[in-house]
Amino acid sequence: MQSVKKIRKCLFPVAGYGTRFLPATKAMPKEMLPVVNKPLIQYGVEEAIEAGVTEVGFITGRGKRAIADHFDTSYELEHQIRGTSKEKHLEDIREVMDTCNFIFMRQREMLGLGHAILTGQPIIGDEPFAVILADDLCARTDEDVSKRALGQLVEVYEKYNCSVIAIEEVPGDNISSYGVISGREIEDGLFEVDDMVEKPKPEDAPSQLGIIGRYVLTPDIFEYIEKTAPGANGEVQITDAIRTLAKEKRVLALKFKGHRFDCGSIDGFVEATNYYYQRDHAKK
Repeated sequence: MQSVKKIRKCLFPVAGYGTRFLPATKAMPKEMLPVVNKPLIQYGVEEAIEAGVTEVGFITGRGKRAIADHFDTSYELEHQIRGTSKEKHLEDIREVMDTCNFIFMRQREMLGLGHAILTGQPIIGDEPFAVILADDLCARTDEDVSKRALGQLVEVYEKYNCSVIAIEEVPGDNISSYGVISGREIEDGLFEVDDMVEKPKPEDAPSQLGIIGRYVLTPDIFEYIEKTAPGANGEVQITDAIRTLAKEKRVLALKFKGHRFDCGSIDGFVEATNYYYQRDHAKK
């Protein structure tokens, strides 16, 4: 029986401009916007570590230097607060920095999520890997569930040794903002994908199961991305590449347990901030 390679690496495509948050993102990466007192990108990296990742690759663009600085030592700051009560606020990020290696690659042109993932191929090499879109902040809301969304996907991958994507039920007309799967349910909440449609009209959607920003992909996805023709605006969509993969090989989709906040929108960002404030900071 073929052994299953562990998921050691995760890509974070972070080259986007974050125009929905202007003017806040004019000079600051949207991924560095704080959800209470922790930047959005750190939540994603912590989720990756929880899933067993030790190598994190950022696909960056212009104006994203603050992300690299966040995952590096700030000697001046640490000198100023050493020995004070403020030093405890750096414990979480120090643990992250001690756990992972960080690699940064520049996406010179923003030509879609598929192109961003393909840009990260030199980081990944010939092994399975994860992808996290930091805009989707996934929380573990059930005490009986030990891991957040990516960790649940990794468990499915380790059982079936194939690509796995995260999905959730999307209500009503909102489905037109998502990639949507069709397939048969092989376990509770786990679907074998037979087709995918990018942003369908509600009446044309094959299901109400929308894809969110968590993926575990086998390395052959790079071949499929290379063969994928650009779509609207000249962008290469990862949905199109995975759709072709699913026609030829097994792809699974998991309705993960937990809650996903759409932090690419102002409403979702505020919802996430309120949730984490009430959970971690509000006086009981």
